[in-house]
Amino acid sequence: MIIITGGAGFIGSAMLWELNRNGEEDIIVVDDLGSTATEKWRNLSGLRFTDIISVKLFAELLERNALEGISAIIHMGANSSTTETDADHLLDNNFGYSKKIASFCMKRDVRLIYASSAATYGDGSNGYNDAIGELSTLRPLNMYGYSKQLFDCWAVKHHLLDHAAGLKFFNVYGPNEYHKGDMSSVVYKAFHQIGEKGSLNLFQSHRPDYRDGEQLRDFVYVKDCTRIMAWMIENPSVAGIFNVGCGTPRSFNDLAEATFSALNRQTVINYIPMPETLRDKYQYYTCADITKLRQAGFNETLTPIEDGVKEYVQHYLSMENPYFDYKEPDSHIA
Repeated sequence: MIIITGGAGFIGSAMLWELNRNGEEDIIVVDDLGSTATEKWRNLSGLRFTDIISVKLFAELLERNALEGISAIIHMGANSSTTETDADHLLDNNFGYSKKIASFCMKRDVRLIYASSAATYGDGSNGYNDAIGELSTLRPLNMYGYSKQLFDCWAVKHHLLDHAAGLKFFNVYGPNEYHKGDMSSVVYKAFHQIGEKGSLNLFQSHRPDYRDGEQLRDFVYVKDCTRIMAWMIENPSVAGIFNVGCGTPRSFNDLAEATFSALNRQTVINYIPMPETLRDKYQYYTCADITKLRQAGFNETLTPIEDGVKEYVQHYLSMENPYFDYKEPDSHIA
């Protein structure tokens, strides 16, 4: 049996789809669905799993050592808001909760794959090297990133990463992020803004070395993330911290043009001033160094944004029911 924490969330439910696609249905989803206003439950409709339990109950079962027959835990559950100001909540929810799961896995020799974050890299001035020896040099810009950094350091100290895999996801976009609100991807926001206004707002650059809209990000399609995790389940000897991105930085202008193209619309971009509160914390460049992932043996081609955005827009966002489905084929990408 496989457990997915955060299994009704964005990457968690996408991973549930990936496992279903590979014939796996003996899965426990751990999540709190919240109010019906978020409609987070829709991420699970059409997918197959054995049971769903609350985060509180799962924590109690871990403490009582009452879980049997578990082959792997995919730990995606966390408060992922980069604007969350309740530091104690993030410590408990992201750091403390992860330690409980990790301790269980180490005692039971259960395969653990957990979500770290590219937010641990801060402004990127110390690079994007996922080598464990570089952890102490990183300075996250927000409490969310720091909570992930704390757990990475704990995992190293307690030798968890001799057997587990921590994944630093970069800018993930794709189906089943519809409940995320302000934390949803630029593609999702662009699709709706273009549909409503016929144009898209992007932040101006406030640095002379970057033109407007030419700020760079490593955008990665969620299906690439799930393929990487499925490969790691099949290869349990792969351990350590790994960046998960495409390894190629692309501009917001590129992403905007891909979205307009997928909608068969003329590109119309308005550049607006960046809020003062963001300017000191804004990253102008991120790029995943995926050398270690490749050296570990993952050699599959990753999806360029033109292809990923086209599929996301045309086969999900534009559909009446845009969610992952059990019977859905692997990909519409040619």
